[in-house]
Amino acid sequence: MMKLLPTLTFIAAIGSGIVGGVFFAFSNFVMAALARLPVPSGIAAMNSISITVITPTFMTALFGTGLICLVLIAAALFGWSQPGSYWLLAGAVIYLIGNPIVTMVFNVPLNDALAAVDPASANGAAVWTNYLSEWVMWNHVRTITAIVAMACFIMALI
Repeated sequence: MMKLLPTLTFIAAIGSGIVGGVFFAFSNFVMAALARLPVPSGIAAMNSISITVITPTFMTALFGTGLICLVLIAAALFGWSQPGSYWLLAGAVIYLIGNPIVTMVFNVPLNDALAAVDPASANGAAVWTNYLSEWVMWNHVRTITAIVAMACFIMALI
């Protein structure tokens, strides 16, 4: 197992970087572009994104990295005296909480609520306004935690 640790840490760093990059794009320009559209068009576009993002590639990056993090947490705790264990534990915990957990607890329910409204209704406009604020805030959390986790994994390797 200890021979696999550097490889798993490297894969976790790459996965965190990929996920952080996707979320960075949404935080910095995708959501701003959607907010500029008429409400029904913005809702329709985001609903389409919420469906099309569910691909094996992205789900592997997001949740596969989370699974690797579970292994890294165990390795860090059992090998606490090893160099880099603190960085390994920090990166894995930060990634798990900030990405798969935040996604499932906050972003997915907001996506589901958005998908349930009539985009052309007054309620749709109210949900969209709230969505743009809340979803983006939680996406910032995901962006920052993925990037910080990546940095921690890199520090664990050096």
